[in-house]
Amino acid sequence: MSAENTTEVLVGGGVLAVAIGFLIYAGQVAGISGGQSEYELTASFRSADGVSVGTDVRLAGVKVGRVTELELDVATYRAQTTFSVRNGIEVPDDSAIAISSEGLLGGNYVEILPGGSPFYFTPGDEIEFTQGSVSLVGLLMKFVAGDDGEDSGTEESSTEE
Repeated sequence: MSAENTTEVLVGGGVLAVAIGFLIYAGQVAGISGGQSEYELTASFRSADGVSVGTDVRLAGVKVGRVTELELDVATYRAQTTFSVRNGIEVPDDSAIAISSEGLLGGNYVEILPGGSPFYFTPGDEIEFTQGSVSLVGLLMKFVAGDDGEDSGTEESSTEE
């Protein structure tokens, strides 16, 4: 075999290895599980900005699942969210769930805030304690407007004699 053929075979093998690695990575990012079983829970949020199907569900900063369905409940005008959690991870039934941000420029994710109950959610249960996403623009507008939540016009003066 000539040196030119050997080089072509090595480069082709390298390209194939990189392609396989990319496919495995893309499958993990997309949430395609390799036979790992999960169970589903639901939650209802007032605001689910930044969350979509495939968004990470994290517990203590570790990805434990993903959002599988997101739709508007027309009766309550709340975002009804269905998400999966890996089997083997038991979530206490007094836990809360919140939409958190990775930072100023980062995306949002769903965070499970575990409670202390000795009882756990079963597949299909709904988490009642929720906190929707916080609008960064809304917070900045409050800051610019100087709204600190205090009544500035109702100060009482007291005089001591």
